[in-house]
This record gives sequence, structure tokens and C-alpha cells, in this order.
Amino acid sequence: MAFAITQTCCADATCVAVCPVNCIHPTPEERAFGSTEMLYVDPKACIDCGACADACPVDAVFPVDSLPPGQRDYADINAAYFEQPATRSQAPAAPQARAGSGTAGHGPNFHTWGEPAFDRVLPSDFRPLRVAIVGTGPAGMYAAEDLLLHTRSEVTLIDRLPVAGGLVRYGVAPDHPATKKIGDTFARFHTHPRVRVHLGLEVGGHITAEELAAHHDAVIYAVGAATDRRLGIPGEGRAGSISATTFVAWYNAHPEVAPDAVDLSAERVVVIGNGNVALDVARILVSDPAALAGTTIAGHALEELRRSKVREVVLLGRRGPEHAAYTGPELLALKRHADLDLLVDDHDARIGAAIDAAGPKDKADMLRDVPRAAVDWSVPPDAAGRRRRVVLRFLSTPVEVCGDEAVRAVRVTGGAGEQEIPAGLALRAIGYRGVPQAGLPFDEDTGTVPHEHGRVVGTPGMYVVGWIKRGPSGGIGANRTCAAETVGTLLADAVAGVLPAPTGGPRAFRRLARRRR
Repeated sequence: MAFAITQTCCADATCVAVCPVNCIHPTPEERAFGSTEMLYVDPKACIDCGACADACPVDAVFPVDSLPPGQRDYADINAAYFEQPATRSQAPAAPQARAGSGTAGHGPNFHTWGEPAFDRVLPSDFRPLRVAIVGTGPAGMYAAEDLLLHTRSEVTLIDRLPVAGGLVRYGVAPDHPATKKIGDTFARFHTHPRVRVHLGLEVGGHITAEELAAHHDAVIYAVGAATDRRLGIPGEGRAGSISATTFVAWYNAHPEVAPDAVDLSAERVVVIGNGNVALDVARILVSDPAALAGTTIAGHALEELRRSKVREVVLLGRRGPEHAAYTGPELLALKRHADLDLLVDDHDARIGAAIDAAGPKDKADMLRDVPRAAVDWSVPPDAAGRRRRVVLRFLSTPVEVCGDEAVRAVRVTGGAGEQEIPAGLALRAIGYRGVPQAGLPFDEDTGTVPHEHGRVVGTPGMYVVGWIKRGPSGGIGANRTCAAETVGTLLADAVAGVLPAPTGGPRAFRRLARRRR
């Protein structure tokens, strides 16, 4: 019986590297890698060895006949990927192997391998480097892993927060424990003999960028995107109008977000945006607190959810259902959620038409079995009902957060003109944004540090990786290939002899860090 990859796939391609028959795609060498929502196992080529399941850092791989309830659709989802003509051209199958080696007496269709690549070939006299990495999230840790496994480098890990992990620790929903498990994979490097970790140390605060650079051959900034994008509409700053970034940090016990930062006394919440973060927020808001009690959710958040009066969450999307920002796996999880009803607000004829016209591979097709109805917003949510509701409202652009001092409604415009959706809490979930870093150039338009393949423009010895490098796009796994490019550039600069020579040693830096922190 073949294996299948499920919702929590992080797409970092660890499974690809261990598959003996190359049946997991897209691989990092294929053009589609990084653009698909997850990776997929070809059931016709899988030989049921289980190597992928053993290697997966987020427990996303299961035998098809052992898929957990609510994830059995993934057997078909994996198979369907290889029925696409473009996929077949990217991952060709060779003729059948010897009889009896596969299921039902037939040999598996082995996928062909590409030419081997040796990206980390260094001169025999390549000296160990001292590299500082600012940020301990996935991007920084993939860079550290690359340096530690392929070179003799000494790595200094620095994080301004008292706990390592970045968005794995403070950005993943508590009801996604499998996704958080990748943090265990990264944490094993914290005790590596060539690693020193400094937590609660801020570059640009406790120490300067120049001081950090003076004690290392190179510095990699993996600081992510620390703030959120703004809507730029009237009323955005009212009480009760907050970012999803704040809400996610609040339920994950981020030390910089106060326990009383979120008030759930409103019956209806409007979430502006319909990406995966928006779905996470909606799911947490309507979940049974008892189901969250055994997770890593912050204690103050759990108590507020127990007192919560929220009965309905409205997800606003500017475009139609065919262009929704969420991924298929996240919507599928929301559809299978036991504690809520899902509804599509059929306020515009184009919404139903897009769903009805969708093909089996189109995103809008996933809403075909979801009830549709035009919502009367003058009627408050059903406070007496036992179940809570999530409403997907497409073709709606927010133009104002209404109210006096606090939020009263969100005014939207769409095909039916302007309309107010009464709500006591408005959450904007329209994306993260990077912030300027001390001592580095910054592009205000993109919220990133200008770079050339990870090398900071005009600043020798400085490098970037992750969202501060490419913008806030791509999940956990996208950081592996991003880090590989940056580390490759750094090593090429080291071989070329263009890295500035450090003036201070590791002991001097440790003394400096202790003194300043």
C-alpha cells in the first residue's frame, strides 16, 4: 500500500532526499518546486518502504490505509497530482521493474533521477569560518544546518527573544502540533559542539551590527518579517482593530504581546483577508476551548476563549473564490472542523458562477459542497445556537472600520455597492512585512533588504535569508532552498577571499554579549 502526504506538509524536501525511487514531487530541481501547496507521493511508483514517513519532520506522511480521519482525501489528492500532463512531463516514469516488487504483483514505475549535483565542493585548505546568524526561525536554522553539515564553520545563533524558534514557536497555530515538531529538528543544532546560542540579545539594541560583524567572518540575517501590512483605510487604528500578527502572537504567548491584548466580547468578528493565517485565526476563534486545552496555547488566551462570546467569523476576500489566498489543505481542514458551520455569502452572482464553473483541479471547486446563501447582516449571529459559523465573503473590499472609539462595523464595497458588516472586532490578515535592520540597506516598497543571491548589496560580509530576503511568501520548507542559495553565495565569497577579516574572537564576543545583555 502506498504512502500519502497530508495537510501538515512543510515542503522542505527532506522526504525527497530519502525516497529510493524518486516518487515524491516536485523535487527542488523541478520548476514547480515552491509553487505547489505541498509535496505529493506517486502511488503507482511508491514501493511502500516508509523512508519518507520516518524522515518527515512534521509527521505529514502516512500509509494510505492508515490515514487519520479527516485526511483520507489525501490519498486521492496525491494521486491526482500525477494525473496532470505538466506533472508527468516533470516526473517521467520509467518502464515497470521486475515483476513482484510492487503491489498486486506489478513492478513500480520508478521515476527517473536527474544528474547528481555537488554544490558544496570546497578547497582542501578551506579554513573554518565563524558565522553569526541573527534569528532562530526556520530560515536561520536551515542556514545553520547547511553550514554545520557541509563545512567546519563555527556558528553563533542570536535571537532577541528569550526562546528560540521564530515563527515555528510564535507563528504556528497551537492546534497544529505536528507542524511545531519541526522545531525539535532545529533544536538539535542548539547543542552542536560548533554552535553558541545567545538568546535575549538584540542586534541594534544590546550590540551594534558593526560589533557583531567585527567578531565574525560573516553575518546572516534571518529576522523574518516582524510586523504586518496596513490597510490604509479610515478607522484602522480604532480600539478593537488589530492585526492577525498580534492575534497569533497573543495565543502563542509572545513575550512582546500583553495577555489582555485581545478582547473576545463581540459576537461577530471580521477577518480582512482569506489566506492561511486568516483561516488559522478563524479556526481558533470558533474552536471548542476544551479541544485546545492540551495544546501549547497560552493560558491567558485559553481563558479568554472560554469567556468568548464570538459566534461568527467573517473572512473577507477582495477577489473571487477562484483567486482565494488560502491553500487547499487549509480549507479542507476548515471544512472538516467538527465545531463549526461553513457558509459562502452568495451576495454576488459571480461568486456562485465561479464555483459552479470550476474544474476539478480549480481552487473554487473545493467550495462546491459548501452551503451558499445571501447573509442578512442586520440579524445578529445566533447566540442561542450550539455551533459557531465561519462565513466566506468574496468580492468585498474593506473601505472603512466604522465606530466611535471602538469598532462597530466594517464597511465594504463590492458588486452590490457599499455595505456595513456589524462587528465588534476587526482583524487584518493581509500579510507580514519586514522592518529595517540597523546597519543594513532597506527597500521600503518591498519590505526587504536589497541583495544579490543573498549577499547584502554594498555591505561585504552581510547576508540575508528568509522573508527579510525574499518577502513574506512561502512556508517553512521554502526556507531550505532559500538558505542553500545564501550559504552558497557566502561560501563562494569566502573561497574568493572577499570576506572582511574579523578583529575579535569568539571569547571576546561572548564577554561582550554577557556584558551588554
